[in-house]
Amino acid sequence: MALEEACAAAAEGEVPCGAVVVCDGKVVARAHNRRETAHDPSAHAEFSALVAASQTLGRWRLSGCTVYVTLEPCLMCAGLMVNARIDRCVYGASDPKGGALGTLFDVSHDERLNHEFEVTPGVLADDCAQELRSFFRARRSARSAH
Repeated sequence: MALEEACAAAAEGEVPCGAVVVCDGKVVARAHNRRETAHDPSAHAEFSALVAASQTLGRWRLSGCTVYVTLEPCLMCAGLMVNARIDRCVYGASDPKGGALGTLFDVSHDERLNHEFEVTPGVLADDCAQELRSFFRARRSARSAH
């Protein structure tokens, strides 16, 4: 489902990142990147999905929830996961330029913060990375054609 959301983002000209929030075995929210469309720097897939999950569940504490996302979350999104008290994040591709769940930083297990959560990296990593590579390859080709 997160990959489907990533494809929807790409179709809209957004960086292909998708996220799904599951609570008690049920999908409670799903979203994809919409920064360009919404003119909103916080409109990352997982950020939007977490906000939607809070609205659906009627609570800001998202304990019991797992976030599935195609790209390793950035500092902003990882920080939101801490503040939302999620149980777990499962991500696909690592982000060497901004990953905050183990690549550049590890916000999920920082003893100085008031919450820690499980991280499962690399799920469908090749598929997630390929979606990103294809998107940026097409974008570079379009730029060089002009």
